[in-house]
Amino acid sequence: MATPTPVRHAWRALTGLLVITAVLFGINALGVYGFGKSSWAPELALDLQGGTQIILQAKTPDGAAPTTEQLNQAAVIIRQRVDASGVGEADITTQSGNQIVVQIPGQADEETRNRIESAAQMQLRAVLATTAASTSYVGEDGSPTPYPTPDAGLEATPTVAPTDGSDLNWITPALQAEFLAYDCADEANDPANEPADQPLIACDPTGTAKYLLGPVELDGSAITDATNGMNTQNGQWVVNITFDDAGTKIFGAVSQRLYAFTQAGDTPRNQFAFVLDGRVISAPSMNGVILDGKPQISGSFDQESSKVLADQLKFGALPLSFEIVSDNAISATLGSQQLQIGLIAGLIGLALVALYSLIVYRALGFVIIASLGVMAVLTYITLCILAWRMGFRLSLAGVAGLIVTIGFTADSFIVYFERIRDELRDGKSITSAVEDGWSRAKRTIYISKSINILAAVVLYILADATVKGFAFTLGLTTLIDILIFILFTHPVMQLLARTRFFGGGHPLSGLDPEALGAVYRGRAQFRAPVDASVAKGSAARRAGRSRGEAERRQTIAERKQAELAGKSSGSSASDAGSTTEGND
Repeated sequence: MATPTPVRHAWRALTGLLVITAVLFGINALGVYGFGKSSWAPELALDLQGGTQIILQAKTPDGAAPTTEQLNQAAVIIRQRVDASGVGEADITTQSGNQIVVQIPGQADEETRNRIESAAQMQLRAVLATTAASTSYVGEDGSPTPYPTPDAGLEATPTVAPTDGSDLNWITPALQAEFLAYDCADEANDPANEPADQPLIACDPTGTAKYLLGPVELDGSAITDATNGMNTQNGQWVVNITFDDAGTKIFGAVSQRLYAFTQAGDTPRNQFAFVLDGRVISAPSMNGVILDGKPQISGSFDQESSKVLADQLKFGALPLSFEIVSDNAISATLGSQQLQIGLIAGLIGLALVALYSLIVYRALGFVIIASLGVMAVLTYITLCILAWRMGFRLSLAGVAGLIVTIGFTADSFIVYFERIRDELRDGKSITSAVEDGWSRAKRTIYISKSINILAAVVLYILADATVKGFAFTLGLTTLIDILIFILFTHPVMQLLARTRFFGGGHPLSGLDPEALGAVYRGRAQFRAPVDASVAKGSAARRAGRSRGEAERRQTIAERKQAELAGKSSGSSASDAGSTTEGND
């Protein structure tokens, strides 16, 4: 005998759910054992785990206090950098009018610290001169002789006004002496805060070369995009920059000027320097005219460092320079005690739902419990994967979203099982009631879940960062709830309906037609309930319950039709009695 189609569909759905579960566990296992970046436990947010607090203090060239707009803009850019690094549930605030407080869950790694600490003030300057990072020269006796401290009487103003950023008239005797004596290792030097309209002396990040640069010709505000990638010609990691319209025009003019020096063999004036926070990160030669506004930064990058730089430039240059005044570990604001309380509340909710299900739906309650168990497993492993791939961290608000979802999920079970019972009251078989109940209940379930997802999306977009965790877990678990209903709950009911216990309507199955008052012969037609005076024992009690249940389940139209039927029956009896009396 061929297997019924609903049974085949049920086994396919359950197999699909098993495959999805295995894939999710496989992905997380790859992250744990293959990459070493995942875990078998969800990551906790700052309010539950604690983490790292970094306090940055703003520095301005003139020493004045920064404006509120500058500080808020810097906080927004730092948040973008932290989010780009994959860290979730970070807390970034301003204080004291000149400080930004960055709180990150867990221990901040070195790359994340670099993203936060770097001001990323990118400048494009023409190279006027370059030399090794030395502060001495070989004297007549062959021994190293330090360059003298620049004489205050040396001329510091150009005698001829420079015409562009590559004009050598910028190099005055005072600047030349300062350049020769400049010590890259001296921490007192702060090239990041030098005026943009004046020449700059700067070193490379390793401190092995120093540069004399012209005024700023472009800055980070002209950058619209920055990405990292590998140069296919030499296999080196590079950073690709895209300028806006104004930046494209300026850079095009600069490239034409510098490319002319390349053709004339004038080195190093054919170079331009990308200066990041006063450090020359790259000083390539101009090998062509670039008019499309898409230059490329090359240097001693690897994949991670090129991505860090690209993210810093992409999210804009900070309007201020910062120095770190504090870098400490902080304890959780709510801690493990509050997490334990949240988990206890969730377990109590699960226990109450399970108890209610067993009381009202008898053995069907075990289907609800099993569905919640499968949902819990999928939600747990999904949170582990999201912590690895997206940096998601579970906050107390997120725990609240998980607890609220238990109630929403229970509502879906109630809708489905009550539809099955309604079909049984209509006189249908249990297998037919399961199929017809599903076809009718799923529309209601889909609509309610869509509203939940829409509410979660709106809340995630508009709410404060502290509430986003609630919205995220609410939306995630709602989607998983729908998946469980399609691939587990309904297929299990299709299989159980064909067992002797459930399909035969056992009193403990929750699908007993007599206990449910299945007294319908057809739509709006009733069997006459059994007369309690002639019924004895348990049969009389069951008939009484069935009659009461049938009366309670009648719709308004059915009640009116029953009343009309009763009046018609009374009128017929009265007419019959009158006819008999007349005959006598």
